[in-house]
Amino acid sequence: MLIICHYAEIALKGGNRKFFEEKLIENIKKSLKAQGIVFKLAKRISGRILLELPDGQEKEKIALALQSVFGIAYFYFAESCRQDIEQIKRKSVDVLGGKDFKTFRVEAKRADKRFSFSSQQINERVGKAIVEELRKKVKLNQPDVTLFIDIVERYCFLYTEKISGPGGLPLRVSGKAVSLISGGIDSPVASFLLMKRGVENIFVHFYANQQGYQKSLEKVRDILKVLKKFQDEIKVYFAPFGEIQKEIVLKCQADLRVVLYRRFMFLVASEIAKKENAKALITGESVGQVASQTLDNMLAVEEAVDLPVMRPLSGMDKQEIIGIAKKIGTYEISILPHLDCCSMFVPDHPATKANLKEVKKEEKKLKVAKLIQQAIKNTKIETI
Repeated sequence: MLIICHYAEIALKGGNRKFFEEKLIENIKKSLKAQGIVFKLAKRISGRILLELPDGQEKEKIALALQSVFGIAYFYFAESCRQDIEQIKRKSVDVLGGKDFKTFRVEAKRADKRFSFSSQQINERVGKAIVEELRKKVKLNQPDVTLFIDIVERYCFLYTEKISGPGGLPLRVSGKAVSLISGGIDSPVASFLLMKRGVENIFVHFYANQQGYQKSLEKVRDILKVLKKFQDEIKVYFAPFGEIQKEIVLKCQADLRVVLYRRFMFLVASEIAKKENAKALITGESVGQVASQTLDNMLAVEEAVDLPVMRPLSGMDKQEIIGIAKKIGTYEISILPHLDCCSMFVPDHPATKANLKEVKKEEKKLKVAKLIQQAIKNTKIETI
């Protein structure tokens, strides 16, 4: 069984292209192994990845594994033959012979210019053979079936279906970042989008020891199990946040609570990032979606840390975010009820244009280093 994986963006990487291709092959192997798929060979050929697998394995299972590998633009299950026009004609008739169709077209692509026939000549000769042997009709626009023929290096591949991959860059080519994940809709989507850019996510979830919080933790675990389709190893830090919130409520002015909550979350996440050698933080914030997500408040929160904060959802509306959540499979879990520590002790009128000087003045009322140290000390680490 042959499978050919095509990439898109990797082709633009110039001198670094080999590094990206090798990482893509590594990730393909991991994804197939995770599904119990056995393979013989995986190698680079002229802008493609060639996979050779033993026959008899489930194509649906293989397809699901490859559709979760970032970097793959599309792939196809292929038949092959020698680069000989008579062999190609016979193989084309064999490939289409078992299919139920009335109209067809041939779409050849000759990447290997050493082959003596042009793409158009291949189309004409193969098309004529199919008409004569199978008594089918050529239709160039919207045929029942398209036979694709790729002439590349010393190979000739034939196939009838292109299966879309997730695109993007191979996971782990862009380093690590710490993702602040809640049980809601937005943060899993933000994590997915950065994974698609090659960033490995280390997760941190903040919780308060209130009644029912264990159920909320389980919900987060369920979301991460879905994201595990796209990142083979998932590490999550469960960080207690209740004591920090209590101190803020007791000692700081009410309208700045949410901003102060977020600053402490960023500070704890930043400490985790140092431990994990991560280069950025990831949040599911979208500009203007809630009170804490105005530009003024984002600035006041982000000032607390030295790391860059990645906000891939910042320009999206809720329906766009929901659309991605449904596509990746997190939406149905995210809409289940859960306890959110950010919603605890929220004032009736939170500040939407927090003044940084005022925020820092209020923060001085707190033992910041001690509170962060306690939170880190009591954080539990799990692998999903």
